[in-house]
Amino acid sequence: MAKTDPTLIVIEDDPSIQRFLRTSLTAQGFNLFSATTGKQGLTEAGIRKPDLVILDLGLPDIDGIEVIKAIRRWSAVPIIVLSARDNEQQKIDALDSGANDYLTKPFGFGELLARIRVALRNSLRPANQLEAEIVINDRLKVDFLNRIVSIDNSEIHLTPIQYRLLSVLVKNAGKVMTHQQILNQVWGPSYQENAHYLRIYMSQLRQKLEADPARPVFLLTESGVGYRLKLW
Repeated sequence: MAKTDPTLIVIEDDPSIQRFLRTSLTAQGFNLFSATTGKQGLTEAGIRKPDLVILDLGLPDIDGIEVIKAIRRWSAVPIIVLSARDNEQQKIDALDSGANDYLTKPFGFGELLARIRVALRNSLRPANQLEAEIVINDRLKVDFLNRIVSIDNSEIHLTPIQYRLLSVLVKNAGKVMTHQQILNQVWGPSYQENAHYLRIYMSQLRQKLEADPARPVFLLTESGVGYRLKLW
């Protein structure tokens, strides 16, 4: 968390969810501002310069995807989508448009709060810090400076592609990465249709890094969408 209370904007037209989020997030120490339409949300975002935006996709005036695109033209503020839309392609579209995370209604407040904290922590890091720091999980350590990956203080050998895949996930920890985003960053644009590469290498990473590869605790699958690395 920052030294000052983070400012959040909730763009949501459902009054009951607005009230719930206002009460719950304010109790957690956040400064909260609300908007019930896309246009109002964009205005609030421009005025308040928030630390994070929570966005519903089904707004009465502008589709939430267009709100994401509009914000991304001028800001890198973390955006968490909170929507009843559970179609996989809609999730992918939101993430590819610039959303950092996606939760489907109904949602658990504890999970939303955890994802908010992860998004805020990531946004506070200098862009070049990740190139040298050691990222620590209860079991996992990644030393970017020396290119060393260890589990329970034992160094793990990764192939170059496995290391690139893990690096992409770690540098976007807590963020849902679509298959297309990962393929582009690890293999390049010409591999956009080769999702089977990703499945194979993700399976290999889990074999090396997870205590139980069949029940991963930090290399998580977002069904039909992509993957998310849970470090904390």
